[in-house]
Amino acid sequence: MADAAHGDRTEGQAHCLRFQPKGSTAAQHRLPTISLYKDHVLAGCLISYGQNVDEFHRRAAIYVDKILKGTKPQDLPVEQPTKFDMVINLKTAKQFDLVVPQSLLATADEVIE
Repeated sequence: MADAAHGDRTEGQAHCLRFQPKGSTAAQHRLPTISLYKDHVLAGCLISYGQNVDEFHRRAAIYVDKILKGTKPQDLPVEQPTKFDMVINLKTAKQFDLVVPQSLLATADEVIE
């Protein structure tokens, strides 16, 4: 597998490939897939719905900063994600002859055409 750091494959594509059964893909079996991560939709999944990864990393950096400044980790509150993103891949929908309802497209944060 190509090294994701060299740009040959995105981390999401590499992740999708690791979990596919050997010699088989969801597309070969006409199984649309849903993921938590936008990168997977860019790699061909139909829809992703999950926490905003950029926001997650930003919040994690704030926690690291507080810990490095002396705050004890046990004194920091547990946080739940508050921003979620939905990404829809219309190219994949077309491959499966699926019609994505306008109401769903209207609520998507990003639509890949």
